[in-house]
Amino acid sequence: MTNKCAVITGITGQDGAYLAQLLLDKGYKVVGVVRRSSHFGVATHRLDWLKIADRVELVDGDLLDLGGLSRIIREHQPDEVYNLAAQSFVKTSWAQPSLTAQATGVGVVNMLEAVRAEAPDARFYQASSSEMYGLIQEAEQSEATPFYPRSPYAVAKLMGHWMTVNYRESFGMFACSGILFNHESPLRGLEFVTRKVTDAAARIHLGLADELAMGNIDAKRDWGHARDYVRAMWMMLQHDTPDDYVVATGRTVTVRDMVNVAFSHVGLDPEKYLRIDPQFFRPAEVDVLLGNPDKARRVLGWEATTTMEDMIREMVDADIARHNTVR
Repeated sequence: MTNKCAVITGITGQDGAYLAQLLLDKGYKVVGVVRRSSHFGVATHRLDWLKIADRVELVDGDLLDLGGLSRIIREHQPDEVYNLAAQSFVKTSWAQPSLTAQATGVGVVNMLEAVRAEAPDARFYQASSSEMYGLIQEAEQSEATPFYPRSPYAVAKLMGHWMTVNYRESFGMFACSGILFNHESPLRGLEFVTRKVTDAAARIHLGLADELAMGNIDAKRDWGHARDYVRAMWMMLQHDTPDDYVVATGRTVTVRDMVNVAFSHVGLDPEKYLRIDPQFFRPAEVDVLLGNPDKARRVLGWEATTTMEDMIREMVDADIARHNTVR
């Protein structure tokens, strides 16, 4: 057990909640930074789902408020800082490119500045994204693969990624970036494709819906479980030297494959319920993402432990349980 303190931005999101659970189990004091909202009880539902809401300290803060972030870091003097907060929905980034650039790009600079000024010995983690690879330049994407972002979200993430590298090299900060490929769980938001699919499978199974409207079901992704991926975040900050790591399963499947797993789990033929809707296609598509996690395996000893199939089945079961609770 430890007596370390960790500050997590984005603690009410999927990754933040699982990371908080992991750190609490290791004996950390966990401080979560949350944006002020009149829907606070709704915003913390993931922490409630994991039964850890009463074990974390939540403080008001915003990535766009450098002064407020500096105050939080100064008051808590964390050993580790995990910056997971962002405008994280790719589709929304085309409708709100300026907001995305500010929160997902400039917000990283504010966090780095706050840590550099108030707790320069703290170890810093930045949540980078496989979306930065975009129009892929190599069949498998590693830390050395050139980036080609294809959305405002990916461009903003790339800014945050390179600023993290720059602060490490310019100021000697212990700053790491995890280039995380798609990772999902029962805590994923309904606007994301995996949860959209598992929730639809659950609702159709229960007689609450009769179709699933989708966009490009031939897109390929490297999907892992968020529980595995937050463990990689923590492992990066325990290593002797800061660096950047691809976190992935090394396996890619189509959206169609994922749909088949979800529907077959409840004995349904997806072709009877699937409808292709052009409104769900992206203006610039990322057709294939396949991560090469060799460096994380070699250096950190990390590897994914949950298959896409097991993860999707877990998500379908969780969605069935949710709907049964409110019926």
